[in-house]
Amino acid sequence: MLNRIISQAVSARGTTRRGFLKMSAGAAGGLILGGALLPTAATAQGGPDSLATPFVHIRPDNTVVVIVKHLDKGQGTATGLATLIADELDADAAQVTTQFAPANTGLYANTLLGVQGTGGSTAMPNSWQQYREAGATARAMLVAAAAKTWGVDPASITISNGEITDGANKATLGDMAVAAAKQSVPDSVTLKSPDQWVYIGKSFPRVDVARKTQGATGMFGMDVAMEGLMYAVSLRSPRFGGALAGLDDAEARAMPGVIDVIRLPDRAAVIAESTWQAIQARDALSAEWDFSQAENRGTEELRAEYTALLDEDGIVFENAAVSQVEEVKVIEADYFFPYLAHTPMEPIDVTVLFDGAEATFWTGSQIQTLDQNIGAQVLGIDPGSVKIETLWGGGSFGRRAIYDSHYVAEAAMIAQAWLQTHGQARPIKLVWTREDDVRGGYYRPMHMHRVRASLDVDGNITSWEQRVVGQGIAIGTAFEQFMVSGGVDASSVEGLGQHSAYTIPGWSVDVHHPRVGVPVLWWRSVGHTHTAYVVETIMDELAEAAEADPVEFRLRYLTDPRARGVLELAAEKAGKIPDGLTRGIAVHKSFGSYVAEIADVRIRQDGTVKVEHVTCAVDCGVPINPSNIEAQIEGGLGYGLSAILREEITMTEGEVNQSNFYDYTPLRITDMPQVDVHIVQSTEAPTGIGEPGTPPIGPAVANAVRRATGKTVRDLPFSNHGLA
Repeated sequence: MLNRIISQAVSARGTTRRGFLKMSAGAAGGLILGGALLPTAATAQGGPDSLATPFVHIRPDNTVVVIVKHLDKGQGTATGLATLIADELDADAAQVTTQFAPANTGLYANTLLGVQGTGGSTAMPNSWQQYREAGATARAMLVAAAAKTWGVDPASITISNGEITDGANKATLGDMAVAAAKQSVPDSVTLKSPDQWVYIGKSFPRVDVARKTQGATGMFGMDVAMEGLMYAVSLRSPRFGGALAGLDDAEARAMPGVIDVIRLPDRAAVIAESTWQAIQARDALSAEWDFSQAENRGTEELRAEYTALLDEDGIVFENAAVSQVEEVKVIEADYFFPYLAHTPMEPIDVTVLFDGAEATFWTGSQIQTLDQNIGAQVLGIDPGSVKIETLWGGGSFGRRAIYDSHYVAEAAMIAQAWLQTHGQARPIKLVWTREDDVRGGYYRPMHMHRVRASLDVDGNITSWEQRVVGQGIAIGTAFEQFMVSGGVDASSVEGLGQHSAYTIPGWSVDVHHPRVGVPVLWWRSVGHTHTAYVVETIMDELAEAAEADPVEFRLRYLTDPRARGVLELAAEKAGKIPDGLTRGIAVHKSFGSYVAEIADVRIRQDGTVKVEHVTCAVDCGVPINPSNIEAQIEGGLGYGLSAILREEITMTEGEVNQSNFYDYTPLRITDMPQVDVHIVQSTEAPTGIGEPGTPPIGPAVANAVRRATGKTVRDLPFSNHGLA
């Protein structure tokens, strides 16, 4: 049933004329949570004294509110969308603020995904035209209003830094808001040319920095506070797929602050007056589990099965002609990539209020369409009766982009059970602890690769055979119809063969997708995180076997001028290798963007790796906000470096061994290298930037380590080899 609901949600489409409609609305409203005014569906409609459209509201107090259809989880999406509106509107940056859009697929669908959602580094690419047109249309309506008010020719009116003038008269955007709202929406608008841009490609202040640095309340799901709020924490099976067979909750119910214990088929939820009381009581529950349908294999057993599959032909993804050229040198290698958790700083949380007819969920919603539809299905009400109030996300890296909206569904089940038992609607906040998050699944899938690549007598690649073994993220979900073709899940092979920036002769790829009971999910850069590692480390070994410079060797097979451009730029900016350091190189295309990274690495006296400096070059089309691009490249690089150094999720008899940051060790500040980012000035349409910085760092560091030590790290993480 849930998959059917998801299928309907994924198929949903909604269009508006250039994404811009005039709307009539009632009075603005809000909900006081933790002392801050949070947007509700009502406020997203604007007020009677505003120029209110789906994407921008101009208020009489001269505030320009940009309605953000995407989740901002730290990647700067809200700032990027505000930049587009402000530039075309000619607003002053200081008057611009943002507000998250309500769940409304018809108005706020991601034009590249078909649902209202954020992911795949698509926020800026799908909004580039839409938000600029929205800003330009609002500007045209303001100009028309001013011309009518002043009785002048519209051609005489200019707008700059939020001021409207014809030379004789002046007004703010807010002054003209009411009059502009009465104007007709123009049939077409002319967008600015690049030489007219004020903010795009230059700078625009982050819209979230002040609130975050001041510790403002009400931003995140963890901040939600309201009258009558209760807190829920769940006891879940220690093995994925386990069922709750028995429960003794007497001790828990007797503990201070405990309000109720709710039993569900696969878990039990403690409801208490505080999160801490709920956690303490949850730990006092005594449960019996039925593991007959659970995943009972551990990492060793799964790895053995994957290794056996490497010896068997898989589903063909790419089948290149066999080269007739004599092979002089051959490189054969097997790779292992462990499960990885997302570990955002804000673990999963969602607050729900359900009265039997309507429901509201407050959370960092990444796919509002699914959260709305699945919440409705669980509660047995119409999706139109479910409101999703999107809050800022304290990180995600893919964790909140859930194909089954499982945490929203869990909160809905708890709220429904509460209402049925007590007959009174009360808000409930479901909180996952850090341990719940690390042990909770939805990991980057474990993968293995086998590669056999050869060179001819002249040092040129003659063939490249690659086999991939790993769970398909979309297989068995409603996304399968879009992401799986011929039995091959696109997430396992992205970046290989025809999807690579390289043109390599004889590149053949086949795939195995074993069925495993561990829930998996897209993780920052998804399959590129392992495919780039394999391709770039093999390319480096081939270059050395061919006695070729690693940059020159790669350029032989980079026919895409944008890929060549970033590699050449990074090599130029990196300059000479500093004394005592060893250099590694990697270049990769993902999410439409091109990134080259050059890592300078030191091997410490104890044999561990210290990445001292990384030079990056990126081509992501028009750089909407250069400072944000730099931040995303730095953050993505750090995230990828963290993964290769020490991170892994392992299991013993189906139970996850890690639980918190002491045994799932993230990057420390002392591990972070100096990073220099060089942005290619491009006229191409914007492409992704939240993820492309992650894939190249692993192979760049691995290549430096191999050149320094002779050790090829094919079994991640580095810590398993004494290197971190």
